[in-house]
Amino acid sequence: MAGFTKQYREKLTTFDLAAKAVKDGDTLVHGVTIAEPPGLLAAIADRARLGDLNHLKVYTFNAQKHFAETLGSPDIADVVDSYSWFVSEGSRNMVQVGLTQFIPAYLHQVPKIVMETMDVDVAVATVAPMNEDGYFSFGPCNGYLSVMATLCKTLIVEVNENMPFVYGDALIHISDIEMIVENTVPLLELTPLQPNPLDPVIGKIVADYIPDRAVIQLGIGTLPNAIAPYLSGHKDLGIHTELLCPGMVDLIQKGVITGAHKNVHTGKHIFSLAYGGKETFQYMNGDKSFENYPSSYVMNPGVIAQNHRMTAVNAILQIDLLGQCNAEFLEGRQYSGTGGQLDFVRGAYDSPDGKAILVLYSTAKNEEVSRIVSRFPAGTMVTTPRNDAHYIATEYGIVNLKGKSTRARALALISIAHPKFRDELMREAENMSLM
Repeated sequence: MAGFTKQYREKLTTFDLAAKAVKDGDTLVHGVTIAEPPGLLAAIADRARLGDLNHLKVYTFNAQKHFAETLGSPDIADVVDSYSWFVSEGSRNMVQVGLTQFIPAYLHQVPKIVMETMDVDVAVATVAPMNEDGYFSFGPCNGYLSVMATLCKTLIVEVNENMPFVYGDALIHISDIEMIVENTVPLLELTPLQPNPLDPVIGKIVADYIPDRAVIQLGIGTLPNAIAPYLSGHKDLGIHTELLCPGMVDLIQKGVITGAHKNVHTGKHIFSLAYGGKETFQYMNGDKSFENYPSSYVMNPGVIAQNHRMTAVNAILQIDLLGQCNAEFLEGRQYSGTGGQLDFVRGAYDSPDGKAILVLYSTAKNEEVSRIVSRFPAGTMVTTPRNDAHYIATEYGIVNLKGKSTRARALALISIAHPKFRDELMREAENMSLM
């Protein structure tokens, strides 16, 4: 430990000096969600505001407030070329006005895309304090970060004592780090939004389709997380998920999720990103049953399919009568991104006894608009193609589209649409020669 402590002291520096490691024309990648390093991002943004940097490329995913208030701020958009693989609330306005450019991609392919198309000069991230073996942890938020850390020319870490130490492929050795800063501040708390009154209805429907000993994935949004409470009566569930949500941690604490019968990573909770509050992060701190891996592994459909009884639950915004699913486009604009949805839809279906379940509310805008539509508006992006759609659930039931003809698909989807729209959808189906 003494040798590592000496290296730590030698690499420890100030925010201003660390920010000067970023040069004009550099390409920078930063930590995802709670791994966004607030002090480093602010120091680099200050250099841009003072005219010390004239051009910088920055790549992000699911940007949060630390990025939005620093390098993602509109006042330095003339200096920072901002790119995002997933649109969040923190970057949505910038994307919609063209100040951040959206990059369509499947999340499991992002590390490979970077290796083939980019040179990463600098990576910055919040990490947990160094252990006795000289390793820091990227905590519960990896995504592509562990891959970027090995690809970049300069790795700068911001040590925060509040960051949980998570194992798996989330570790980085001090010998691979160029500079260290310290900044113990509260972590961002990314808690689920207020639940929709329909969540319990859909949660109960979906829970009945998840067997004991299933390996589960719950996607982003309030609806997938709301399914967790209705799994409390299940036994020996496992986790292989893009996002580890608070509902999953609650099931671990209750002994519902054990991973005891997983055929791969037995007894381990496998994930790439996590969200929640202080209690969630404290619970996983130092617990070796939690293992964090990059998206190239966790979201690889071939890896997902190795899990028996893999059951993936993801939210969508719309589905048309052919079974095409939109989870990322709203009112003619990019609203989020593909993320790992299609990766899990394909991987779960290929799993022995696996299921891919897509969930949505039947209506929007106080029941004025049906989310099950005859055709998508022109320009709408398809997240999950019709050939991949498996189970679809609303508050009116759940249907299996696999193996069904276009007519049978349309009838099945109409049966779980809001009753006030079913006659109209039937007429549209007839006009489309589906009936």
